[in-house]
Amino acid sequence: MAANRFEQVDEAPDDAITLSLAQGEAGPTGTISCPAALAGGHLVNDFESDPMAPVDAFRQAIRLANEIQAPVVVVDAGGLWQAEWGALYREEDA
Repeated sequence: MAANRFEQVDEAPDDAITLSLAQGEAGPTGTISCPAALAGGHLVNDFESDPMAPVDAFRQAIRLANEIQAPVVVVDAGGLWQAEWGALYREEDA
Protein backbone atom coordinates (compact mmCIF):
# COMPACT_ATOMS: atom_id res chain seq x y z
CA MET A 1 0.00 0.00 0.00
CA ALA A 2 1.30 3.46 -0.88
CA ALA A 3 2.02 5.86 1.96
CA ASN A 4 -0.14 8.93 2.41
CA ARG A 5 1.43 12.09 0.98
CA PHE A 6 1.34 15.50 2.60
CA GLU A 7 2.48 18.77 1.07
CA GLN A 8 5.01 20.78 3.06
CA VAL A 9 4.40 24.54 2.96
CA ASP A 10 6.05 27.56 4.56
CA GLU A 11 2.83 29.19 5.78
CA ALA A 12 -0.80 28.20 6.30
CA PRO A 13 -2.92 28.51 3.14
CA ASP A 14 -6.61 29.47 3.06
CA ASP A 15 -7.66 26.23 1.36
CA ALA A 16 -6.33 23.50 3.67
CA ILE A 17 -6.02 22.35 7.25
CA THR A 18 -2.50 23.14 8.44
CA LEU A 19 -0.51 20.95 10.80
CA SER A 20 2.33 23.07 12.21
CA LEU A 21 5.22 21.31 13.91
CA ALA A 22 7.68 23.24 16.07
CA GLN A 23 10.35 22.74 18.69
CA GLY A 24 9.17 24.46 21.87
CA GLU A 25 10.95 25.05 25.17
CA ALA A 26 9.32 21.93 26.62
CA GLY A 27 9.94 19.84 23.50
CA PRO A 28 8.31 19.30 20.11
CA THR A 29 4.73 20.46 19.65
CA GLY A 30 2.07 20.43 16.98
CA THR A 31 -0.83 22.78 16.35
CA ILE A 32 -3.72 22.60 13.90
CA SER A 33 -5.31 25.52 12.10
CA CYS A 34 -8.36 25.52 9.87
CA PRO A 35 -9.98 28.49 8.10
CA ALA A 36 -13.70 28.75 8.92
CA ALA A 37 -14.57 29.08 5.22
CA LEU A 38 -13.00 25.69 4.55
CA ALA A 39 -15.13 23.94 7.17
CA GLY A 40 -18.40 24.30 5.26
CA GLY A 41 -20.36 25.66 8.22
CA HIS A 42 -18.75 23.43 10.85
CA LEU A 43 -16.80 26.42 12.25
CA VAL A 44 -17.97 29.96 12.91
CA ASN A 45 -14.44 31.38 13.24
CA ASP A 46 -11.01 30.33 12.05
CA PHE A 47 -9.70 27.59 14.35
CA GLU A 48 -6.26 27.18 15.89
CA SER A 49 -5.59 24.48 18.45
CA ASP A 50 -3.50 24.72 21.57
CA PRO A 51 -0.03 23.14 21.27
CA MET A 52 0.02 19.39 21.84
CA ALA A 53 2.27 16.41 21.23
CA PRO A 54 3.10 16.18 17.50
CA VAL A 55 1.56 12.73 17.06
CA ASP A 56 -1.68 13.89 18.72
CA ALA A 57 -1.79 16.96 16.46
CA PHE A 58 -1.22 14.75 13.41
CA ARG A 59 -4.06 12.41 14.43
CA GLN A 60 -6.45 15.26 15.15
CA ALA A 61 -5.61 16.99 11.85
CA ILE A 62 -6.40 13.77 9.97
CA ARG A 63 -9.63 13.31 11.92
CA LEU A 64 -10.73 16.89 11.12
CA ALA A 65 -9.74 16.50 7.47
CA ASN A 66 -11.83 13.35 7.15
CA GLU A 67 -14.78 15.00 8.86
CA ILE A 68 -14.88 18.10 6.64
CA GLN A 69 -13.31 16.50 3.53
CA ALA A 70 -10.37 18.91 3.34
CA PRO A 71 -6.66 18.49 2.55
CA VAL A 72 -3.92 18.66 5.19
CA VAL A 73 -0.67 20.54 4.61
CA VAL A 74 2.34 20.65 6.92
CA VAL A 75 4.54 23.50 8.19
CA ASP A 76 7.70 21.88 9.53
CA ALA A 77 10.74 24.17 9.52
CA GLY A 78 12.42 22.09 12.24
CA GLY A 79 12.25 18.71 10.53
CA LEU A 80 9.99 17.07 13.13
CA TRP A 81 7.88 15.10 10.63
CA GLN A 82 7.82 11.34 11.33
CA ALA A 83 8.21 9.04 8.30
CA GLU A 84 5.59 6.63 9.65
CA TRP A 85 2.95 9.36 9.15
CA GLY A 86 3.49 9.30 5.38
CA ALA A 87 5.55 11.03 2.72
CA LEU A 88 6.22 14.76 3.02
CA TYR A 89 6.82 16.60 -0.24
CA ARG A 90 7.05 20.14 -1.60
CA GLU A 91 4.93 21.19 -4.60
CA GLU A 92 8.02 21.76 -6.76
CA ASP A 93 9.06 18.14 -5.99
CA ALA A 94 5.72 16.68 -7.11
